[in-house]
Amino acid sequence: MATMAVKVPGREAGASAAPVRARVLVVDDEPAMLRALRINLRVRSYDVTTAATGRDALTEAARRPPDAVILDLGLPDVNGIEVIKGLRGWSRAPVIVLSGRTGPGDKIAALDAGADDYVTKPFSMEELLARLRAALRRDDANPPARVCIGGCEIDLAAHTAHKGSTLVRLTPTQWRLLEILLRHPGQLVGTQRLLTEIWGPGHEKYSHYVRYHMAGLRHKLEADPARPRHLLTEPGMGYRYQP
Repeated sequence: MATMAVKVPGREAGASAAPVRARVLVVDDEPAMLRALRINLRVRSYDVTTAATGRDALTEAARRPPDAVILDLGLPDVNGIEVIKGLRGWSRAPVIVLSGRTGPGDKIAALDAGADDYVTKPFSMEELLARLRAALRRDDANPPARVCIGGCEIDLAAHTAHKGSTLVRLTPTQWRLLEILLRHPGQLVGTQRLLTEIWGPGHEKYSHYVRYHMAGLRHKLEADPARPRHLLTEPGMGYRYQP
């Protein structure tokens, strides 16, 4: 069982502020973990509700719909995967799994069920909070019109990419892959989701398709493709665009 010390941050200069009163539902059967997360979130002005079981989580989410959910998979009554499926039946609130399960099967199952991100215990509180901020910034309908990756200026509306005055040519598949990642800045996008959205149902086993086209994107866009800063791989789970 994972444990962690409660860290109560100060109001130091430059600390990132939470979205005003964003409501976060935290689901975990460990009292110490619930307390630590509740303190760290509330001190940053999040509106926090908690649940220790899957059934209580679904009841609380229906009673007070959350803006985001932090969810443990190992709950005493129902599997966290079932909680994700229950939420996805009506809610688009981002779900961040926080679990001691590190196997790729658990990660893939959570992402396929509808989770937006996966953080393993033990974990860095600052990293979890950064993932939460990124999840709350999500706006699938409005990807950024222009971004810069490795010195390359990308115009999504015009479908053009330039390094200085030089045109960088991307294939249609590379554009599609890039657009999906850019719609979810800072968030993990599962490999299976990418395969389904780009190539359609029935291609879930062909993860090498995504690896090949991601390598091409890094070669064309990243300043150092061997050490990418923006187009990142999360081994066994998927890919992430880091602004």
